[in-house]
Amino acid sequence: MENTILNITLKKGGAPADMPQHTGVEILPQWIFKGPESSPFLAPRGVFLLGNQLFVSDTGRNRVFIWNRFPETDFQEPDIVLGQGDADGTGRNAGGVVNAATLQYPSGIWSDGRRLVVADAWNHRVLIWHELPTRHRQNADVVIGQRDFDSNQPNAHKVGADPSDRSLFWPYGVFSDGQRLWIADTGNRRILYYDQLPTENFAPAQSVIGKPDFITRDYENQDPIWPYSVKIGPDGSMAVTDTQYYRVLVWRDWRNAFQQKADVVIGQADLDSNGQNQYGLHPKANTLSWCYDACFFQQGMLVADTGNSRVLRFDNIPEQSNPVADGLIGKPDFFTGSENAETVFGTETSMYWPFSLYADGNRLAVADTGNHRILLYEL
Repeated sequence: MENTILNITLKKGGAPADMPQHTGVEILPQWIFKGPESSPFLAPRGVFLLGNQLFVSDTGRNRVFIWNRFPETDFQEPDIVLGQGDADGTGRNAGGVVNAATLQYPSGIWSDGRRLVVADAWNHRVLIWHELPTRHRQNADVVIGQRDFDSNQPNAHKVGADPSDRSLFWPYGVFSDGQRLWIADTGNRRILYYDQLPTENFAPAQSVIGKPDFITRDYENQDPIWPYSVKIGPDGSMAVTDTQYYRVLVWRDWRNAFQQKADVVIGQADLDSNGQNQYGLHPKANTLSWCYDACFFQQGMLVADTGNSRVLRFDNIPEQSNPVADGLIGKPDFFTGSENAETVFGTETSMYWPFSLYADGNRLAVADTGNHRILLYEL
């Protein structure tokens, strides 16, 4: 695979007088992966690593790719294609009607190497395979959010229908610890929790985060407004990336999220603030813009600060709201954003709108969505 050195650093630079100073080191080398050569990625929004396996939601082309061995070249044919008959297929629901083998705007992915969970966002459902697929366009075994595999209406009914403990509306994020399942039910502005990975269609959730009950549609500033992803850390911490309010909500223990507000807010001063880059013209080391994902890494966290085209690094899970990042990936300093001069002549040498990231051991994958590629790092 091509070892292309990108403008990717872990450092600070040019800080205003009121901003704490930080130092870091460059991350080298950087690998770029663009998918199958005959039909490369188009706006991939989901990525997942597990050992030598790589999973990618090629969202713009309505398919999920699986590589059973880590790709070794810039372009490589996938071992498995889901949602399409082959690697060249691109149509929504494979150009036909929804069924157990089709996808429409897939996003979040999770796997333990045996089972697979995919957020099939625009079909308003989550698909589960009990065994990792072994052939192209393999049928899913379970559908969540719809009564059957042939339905795909919002909230299992129609636009404007009230949610329930069984329904979904634009679910973009999924996560499991191997036993439990969390779904970022984005359009319903909530997180659904299942105490077991469902084995039957249209299974009900056991609990909800962000709402007092399963049918409430109104929302408050202090609850998730547009939760795009949910992740659980090895110590039981939970991170919900709340895109529309430019923040990440963190609970020190996921079990507390059913009864209480987030313990910490990343990207804002408090739970009632919602300014893009905290109402600034440029980003800083403590601000976010259209963030879409976060993940736990070592003792800390990484946050996909999508609108600023960078990933922020926190060496430890923050204990206070409005924390200052310890480092970054994708920009030369904390104060350069997506709309700065470097984008005028293209973004091949930098990150552009990273939507998803996942770390497995010391290996990190970033869905560099605006550049239609996956960036792979050995940290």
